[in-house]
Amino acid sequence: MPAVRQYLRIAVRWRYVILSAVASCFLLGLVVTLLMTPQYTAMATVEIARESSKVTGIEGVEREATAFDQEFYQTQYGLLRSRALAERVANKLRLVDDPKFFERFKYTRESMAFRLVNGRYPAAGRDERQRIAGEILLKNLSVDPMRFSRLVSIGFNSPDATLSAQVANAWAENFIQTNLERKVQATAYGRNLLERQLVLQKQKLDESQRQLVSYASQEQIINLPAQSGGAGTTAERSIVADDLATLNAALAQATTERIQAEAQYRQAGRAGESTEALRNIAINNLRQKRAELAADYQRLMVQFEPEYPAAKVLKSQIDQLDRSITREEGRVTGSQLAEYREAQEREKALQAKVDQLKVSFLDTRRRSIQYNIFQQEVDTNRALYDGLLQRFKEIGVAGGVGINNISVVDAADVPQKPSSPRLLINLAVALFAGLGLGALLAFALEQMDEAFADPGEVERRLGLPLLGSVPKVGSDKTPRGELLDRKSELVDAYLAVQTNLAFTTEHGVPRSLAVTSTRPAEGKSTTALALATTLTRANRKVILIDGDMRSPSVHHLGGVSHDRGLSNFLTGDNEIASLTFEMKDFGFTAMSAGPIPPNAAELLTGNRLSLLIERLLETYDHVVIDSPPVMGLADAPLIASRVEGVVYAVESHGIRSSMVKTALARLASANARIFGGVLTKFEARRAHYGYGYEYGYGYGRNDKTNT
Repeated sequence: MPAVRQYLRIAVRWRYVILSAVASCFLLGLVVTLLMTPQYTAMATVEIARESSKVTGIEGVEREATAFDQEFYQTQYGLLRSRALAERVANKLRLVDDPKFFERFKYTRESMAFRLVNGRYPAAGRDERQRIAGEILLKNLSVDPMRFSRLVSIGFNSPDATLSAQVANAWAENFIQTNLERKVQATAYGRNLLERQLVLQKQKLDESQRQLVSYASQEQIINLPAQSGGAGTTAERSIVADDLATLNAALAQATTERIQAEAQYRQAGRAGESTEALRNIAINNLRQKRAELAADYQRLMVQFEPEYPAAKVLKSQIDQLDRSITREEGRVTGSQLAEYREAQEREKALQAKVDQLKVSFLDTRRRSIQYNIFQQEVDTNRALYDGLLQRFKEIGVAGGVGINNISVVDAADVPQKPSSPRLLINLAVALFAGLGLGALLAFALEQMDEAFADPGEVERRLGLPLLGSVPKVGSDKTPRGELLDRKSELVDAYLAVQTNLAFTTEHGVPRSLAVTSTRPAEGKSTTALALATTLTRANRKVILIDGDMRSPSVHHLGGVSHDRGLSNFLTGDNEIASLTFEMKDFGFTAMSAGPIPPNAAELLTGNRLSLLIERLLETYDHVVIDSPPVMGLADAPLIASRVEGVVYAVESHGIRSSMVKTALARLASANARIFGGVLTKFEARRAHYGYGYEYGYGYGRNDKTNT
């Protein structure tokens, strides 16, 4: 907030500068707008799709843009602004040989290419005119992509509405044509490139096949073709591998049969319990007969003895049947043994053949390593050749189909009203520019102005406590008259200064003080007179000493001469009473400067001034010295070092702050104490914003001048 108030004060102080800048810019903007040639802008809208509409299922040579391919769109925008497209449009509309076209854009150039011959341009300079026509078109072209869409607006601005529409439409149409031409050129280039690659790849394939066949013949490697692989390669199988696989399967079958025969043979050796014996019909019939005879024999044994004739016959038959069964079982066992040995021999023969084929297969595998390398090279070359051939055929099909991803959405219409100049917008811009310029000027002037515009700057710039601000007295009045009027604003202001001065020491208002300024006519004499007057009205006994022995002024207020005064005492006259006079109107005693000495500084270097102040304080409550100004003189620092402190008068709008700082530095080097500053001749109407209310009621009502 303090910064905002400060800016407001600067704006109010330099308001006339700001208003002048605004008015100047406004008038300038109005004049420039009225003098400008009307311009017409025509807009055509095109759509740039990320993917082309495919007539065939075959991709083109150029890569299609992805969903977020910003590079693709930036490339398209750059192509829209290309010089080649501009020159193409210029040729299409025959602008290169049209003198009116160059006149519309106020292009004048002393060149052979632009010198008319029988109302026409010469053919020799056409290339130069084409280049310049393209530059003119590009200068007045606008390409504006619409955010979050595929649409692009192509605008052209010119003094001719019809020409603007023609150029915008021609630009869109030629952009589409150049896009198609680039695709065709890319397809033709790719076809030629693939054709050369096919020739080279066919040579590589033939060479690798010859190398494979030569190695196979040399190493006696015979492979049979098999089904094609998934990657387009041909899988081959070796004859040895096929034989090994066949014999290995036969060996497995022989082993199985041998195991089965062995099991049957071993089972047959256990008392006819073999499976073959149990399935034999003759043995089963003999066993059935024996079972019947055995049953009959057991019935006879119930009634008879074994020696019974019938029993003996049955027993003989049973024994005969047992011998027959034994013979049949032996025959079955012999048959199974023969089968087992046959199976065993067959298995051994197959195992030997398999072992032999294994050795042969391993040898073939060893010799097939290089063969496989050659075979892989053949397969790779064949796959590359087939791929190139397929791509070559696809490009041939795609090259004959026009695929375009750019289309015109809205053609440009002839504009019915000019797009520029826009009076209201230009005036608004001029107003803002004027405000900015005015603010810049005000800030610059504020930085350059070192005068004290308001009381707050005394403390901010000089670092001095502010004792008060004193209004400027008009030319129709005098400070003396204003001080005699106890209701005047001047008296009120100095009463405030006296009140603030009472807080500068522990004993209140300093008993001895000097009033000085940077240069003459800043109001220091009036300040000294006013402080003596207000202190007297506060029932204090005061003496006012005119310390400016070079340009005395106090004696004029008392209506006396300065024949006797301060300089007399400093030269040795101790009769103080004869050196003073009474200021009856103000009620205090005064001492004039006395006769003007040749060098006042020499009189002040001694201790006579300190002695004078000491003797006067025995009689008076306060000693106020009207000191000479600080700059250019040594008097003020000498006087300031003899009193308790100094009241420093600063003229409002009349003294630069750098000069005041220099003067204060001189007082500081003399070890003088500065109680504070009084801003004199203050005009509230010229101050920054707000000080008419902050520093005294009604200070800005009169136009007065201090002395």
